[in-house]
Order: sequence, then structure tokens, then C-alpha cells
Amino acid sequence: MLTPLPARPALLVIEPGVLNRSPAESEYGSHQQGSQECCVHIQYNAASTLCVPVSDNDVVSKQEIDDYLAKIAEPKRATLQKLRQTIRDILPDAEEVISYGMPAYRLNGTVIVGFAAFKNHLAYLPHSGSVFHELRDDLAGYTSTEGSLHFPIDKPLPKALVKKLIAVRLNQVKPKQ
Repeated sequence: MLTPLPARPALLVIEPGVLNRSPAESEYGSHQQGSQECCVHIQYNAASTLCVPVSDNDVVSKQEIDDYLAKIAEPKRATLQKLRQTIRDILPDAEEVISYGMPAYRLNGTVIVGFAAFKNHLAYLPHSGSVFHELRDDLAGYTSTEGSLHFPIDKPLPKALVKKLIAVRLNQVKPKQ
């Protein structure tokens, strides 16, 4: 049973550390003997220590997104590559990241948009459950869930629609004045 940590510790010490994981605990089920990753030790009142994993693989290289796409069969790959380029044209300053295992674009620390391939469709992911409500008329003819707009594997989303989707999301995350 875990003991709850005090709401306001009298002494808080944060220091870098190394988290050792057994193969069973490894995120990807690695067959190695175990793995080490960076962590932060947070010590409360010199009595309890919490080890929080820290990953620097949120921001990924262009190559890692290329690798994600390379694993996808045609015509899905070409369609997602077109969507990727459209997003990059609209958000040239966004970082390419992996969010929930899928390519995404982060701007000023907030994920704005992502995409993914599934067996029978591709998905545009706004990383918000309220984007689609604002563009109901524009999305007629597409199927969706609250957080995923589905589109055909061989037909990219129109650039004008992607611009509107991103504009709504940017409006949601802009600082309140």
C-alpha cells in the first residue's frame, strides 16, 4: 500500500538519478537484461523519495517520424506524408514529437495536432475534444470520434480544411488576455 505524500513538504529536494527497470517493466518489453533511464528523485521531508522517470525522447528527430511512416504500407504512407507536409507548411515552428506513440506537432509546449494510420482509415488528431464541434459543416462527409477525424487511406485531407482545424486548435491554446 502506498503512503500518501504530504500536500506541502517541509523539505523538497529534487536531484537527477538513474531509474533501473527490469525487462518486464520496460516500456517496450525489451529483451535486454534491463534498462536504465534518467529520472528525478523527489525527496519529501527526508523520509520519502519518489523516483519520476524523465524522458528526452518526446521531441524526436525528423528521421524518427520518417521511420514511423516507413513502417506504414502504401497508399497510407503517401497520404500521411502529404498531411505531414501540410502541417509543417502551416506550423513551420512546431516541434515534431511522438505523443501516445503517434507523430504530433507541439508549439510552445502544447501539442496542437497529430496523425496516425489504422487498418481501414487514417486519422487527424487535434489533441482536443472540442475542435470538431466548431467545424461541423466543414466536416460533413467525414466520420469522427471526439478526438479523431477519420479520412480515407488514399485521399489526403484538403489543405484548407487542415488550416481551419489548426486555427481552431491554436485559438483554444492561445494565452487568455
